[in-house]
Amino acid sequence: MTFKNVSLPRLSWVLIVLLFGSCYEPKEVKLQKFLLKGNEEAANKNYDQAIAYFKESIQLDPCFLDGINNLGTVYFRLKQYEQALALYDQAIECDPDFLGSYFNRANTFYELKEYFNALKDVDKILAIKPDTALAHFIRGLAWTKLRDFDSAKKAFSSAFQIDPTNIEYLVNRANVYYYLKQYDSAKQDLERAVALSPDEPNIYNTRALIDIEQKDFDAAFTAISKALELAPGEPFFINNRGYIHLVNGDLDKAEDDINRSISTDPENGWAYRNKGIYYLMKEDYPNAERLLVQALSMDGFIDKIHFYLGMAYWKAGKKQLACEQFDLSEQAGDAMLTADLIKLCQ
Repeated sequence: MTFKNVSLPRLSWVLIVLLFGSCYEPKEVKLQKFLLKGNEEAANKNYDQAIAYFKESIQLDPCFLDGINNLGTVYFRLKQYEQALALYDQAIECDPDFLGSYFNRANTFYELKEYFNALKDVDKILAIKPDTALAHFIRGLAWTKLRDFDSAKKAFSSAFQIDPTNIEYLVNRANVYYYLKQYDSAKQDLERAVALSPDEPNIYNTRALIDIEQKDFDAAFTAISKALELAPGEPFFINNRGYIHLVNGDLDKAEDDINRSISTDPENGWAYRNKGIYYLMKEDYPNAERLLVQALSMDGFIDKIHFYLGMAYWKAGKKQLACEQFDLSEQAGDAMLTADLIKLCQ
């Protein structure tokens, strides 16, 4: 799940209209003109022009918070996270109480996998506004990535209690229940989410993952098909359909879906994990190892990644490396190791 950057223009249209008639434009009017033009270009995805307008505003006033913040947001959308982070730092230096940049910096820290720093910014927000649902939501996302699922569950529960109309909070809590293997609780959250918003595709994607774990592959395929009906071409859903094909042994269909997912979104580590599993099943262990190592380097949170990488090492005769990965798999709570594998690593 993702969350949007916060853009907070400060002056009213009334003030701008009143001042446009003057031959001499005060600095505040110029700032607002650059801001509005930048926002318009950003909305139209003309990011180079938006950057130029926001930079003009910052040159005019190095502490023009909306210009700094919104320039950071453009860089964030371009996935230039380090540049975005520097701008949010600048905004906070100018005004340590500007909450918009704390939200956005937490978002950026999350993308950079600096989860503890994201949590620090969330703490700052909640210290000022404890009933901010979005802040609790960000906290839940960060705790999930840190595998502190109990803390994540509490955070998503707090977010949903504050804003019970936002089913994203429910779906993310269901994901946490899924990681905790508390499937009945996950299903209950998803059923509540369906009642609130039956056309939300992420509901059915999560339900498919639960059905896979419970070995109900027909139900899993029905659920992921529903997700793709609502969001055709979504690479995460296509990848999960590929995984269902994998566990069903339909390797040709699995490969087609996984390749399509990677082509659409080459930054999705889960798809590389599934491609590695595909090669494991094809007994092509060098390629399995290569892709699983790549997946792990992209996202250490990926479910069961240590187990599958351990299997690739094991099949390649790399016992020490395999046993190291199996140990990490057990620490992650995968519950995938057989008694024979555990014994062989002792």
